[in-house]
Amino acid sequence: MKLHLTIQGQLKKYKKCFQLLFLLVVAFFTGTTVAMIQTHLSSSTKTSTPSNRILLPEENWGLSFQDDGKAPIGNTSPDDLKKYDAYYVGNPDEKTIYLTFDAGYENGNLPKILDTLKQHHTPATFFVVGTFVESNPDLVKRMVEEGHAVGNHTWSHPDMSKLTTKEDFFKELDSVEKKFNSITGAKMQKYYRPPQGKYSESNLQMAKDFGYHTFFWSLAHVDWQQDNQPSKEQAFDKLIGRIHPGAIILLHTTSSTNAEILDALITKWESMGYSIKPLEHLIQNS
Repeated sequence: MKLHLTIQGQLKKYKKCFQLLFLLVVAFFTGTTVAMIQTHLSSSTKTSTPSNRILLPEENWGLSFQDDGKAPIGNTSPDDLKKYDAYYVGNPDEKTIYLTFDAGYENGNLPKILDTLKQHHTPATFFVVGTFVESNPDLVKRMVEEGHAVGNHTWSHPDMSKLTTKEDFFKELDSVEKKFNSITGAKMQKYYRPPQGKYSESNLQMAKDFGYHTFFWSLAHVDWQQDNQPSKEQAFDKLIGRIHPGAIILLHTTSSTNAEILDALITKWESMGYSIKPLEHLIQNS
């Protein structure tokens, strides 16, 4: 009996040792696996740079600014955007800039903006919302008559990244084209700007499939809040301090500050050696 008890005690001892050893082996392999996963994720993060990153399903256009006088880094690189006939900046070695305006509604500032552009013989592109075209036919006709390009900013200014079918996407653009044509008798230029800069990779491809070039921007300021307009000093600080070769400049036609300073802005940019050209120049030279 004593011998039997002794053997049972030894077996229990060995069993505990085996269980402990088993747990150590499991912990080792688990830790190794986790470390490998962490290393892979860290490596993926480090190699995901603006020049080689993959476009996400849905994004808001954003910029990371460098030194004054240099183009900012966008959500994705100019080369990646070019696959979709899309742009946010032009040639960094050429002191050419592109002046664009978003027109969602009219509050009395656009005629003064057009007057200034005419005075300077400066070409611009106006990205218009369908309801603006419908409500302001005379201003749209004036844009065309004075040699400006008129681009498509969709009919109802929705979050286009939420539109997943070609039918819904095309309807937002086609409705503007038809209204523009009925008012001006001209065909709308195939320039598209996503409302609020919200886009997706499939959006860019659909725009290209419909013959459009997509234009983001590399320079803008907070000018769209009608009741909280930036001062002239604040506007000049951004629009002159951050000007750079190839800049696609985004301004809003509803901004009283923009209407007030545009004459001085154009004069200053030209004195700095910049020439303002139409977006067609960017497309032909990219």
